[in-house]
Amino acid sequence: MLTGVVAQLLNGVQYGLLLFLISSGLTLIFGVMGVINLAHGSLFMIGAYLAFAVASATGYFWLALPAAVLGGLAFGAALERTLFRRFRTRPHLDQVLLTFALILLFEEARSALLGNAFHSVPIPAALDFSVPVIGGFGYSAYRLVVLAICLATAAAMAWLIERTRIGSAIRAAAENTEMLDLLGLDASRIHTMVFAAGTALAMLAGALAAPLQSVYPGMGDGFLILSFIVVVIGGLGSIAGAFWAALLVGLIDTLGKAYLPQAAGIAVCAMMAAVLLWRPTGLFGRG
Repeated sequence: MLTGVVAQLLNGVQYGLLLFLISSGLTLIFGVMGVINLAHGSLFMIGAYLAFAVASATGYFWLALPAAVLGGLAFGAALERTLFRRFRTRPHLDQVLLTFALILLFEEARSALLGNAFHSVPIPAALDFSVPVIGGFGYSAYRLVVLAICLATAAAMAWLIERTRIGSAIRAAAENTEMLDLLGLDASRIHTMVFAAGTALAMLAGALAAPLQSVYPGMGDGFLILSFIVVVIGGLGSIAGAFWAALLVGLIDTLGKAYLPQAAGIAVCAMMAAVLLWRPTGLFGRG
C-alpha cells in the first residue's frame, strides 16, 4: 500500500513538472503579449514527434532534447515575427481563430510527413533501470531524470525572471509595455524572445514525455486543457503560480486516476472553481 502511494506521488510530481514546462510558456506568452495560443498543445506534440524522428534517425534520444530547444526557439521566433506580431493587438477571437487554424495546419503537416500511426520512443539504455526508493520499491531512473531536468529548468527560469535585466524587461512588459521604453528596450524584440522561449519549453516537454507514452496525433490536446487550468489557478503571467499550480494539478490528476478514476477530472475542475471563487486572479495573480 505504502509503495503504491509513493509511486503515485512521484508520478504526480513528475507529471506536474511536465505540465509546468508547458504552462509556464503559455502563461508567459499571455501575460507579456496578451495572446491566447490554442496551438500550444500542438507544439508539445511537435516536440514529441521530433524526439521520435531524431531517435529513429540517429539512435540517440539525447540529441532530441537540444534539437527540441533549439528548434523551438527558431520556430517560435518565426511564428511570432510572421503571424503573432500582426495579431497581438487584435481581438482575442481573432487570436483564437488564428491558433485554431495553426492546429489544423500542424496536424496536416504531421500526417503528411509521419503518418497517423502510433509510435514509441525507447527509454535511453543508460537509464532503463529502477532506483531503489523505499523497501523493495524501485522507481524509473528516466522518470527521475525528467523530474531533475524540469526542476533545473524551473530554477533557471526563476533566476532569469527575478535576477537578470532581461527578466526585469519581461516583468515590465507584463505590467506595461510602455515601461520598456524607460529601460531602453525594444518591445517587439522582447515579445519575440518570450514567444520563442514558450515554444521551446513546450517542445522540450514533448521530447521528454515521448519515452513515457506513445507518440500519436493530437497527443497535446489533453495537456493543453490541463495547462490552461494551471494558468488559471496559478494566475496569468506568474511563473511561481504556474509551478505550484502545476504540481497541485499533477498530483490531484494522478492520484485521482489511480484511486478515484471516476472523479479525477471533476476534482481538478472543482479545485479550479474553488480557487476562482476565493481568488479570481489566481493564487499568484496580480490584483
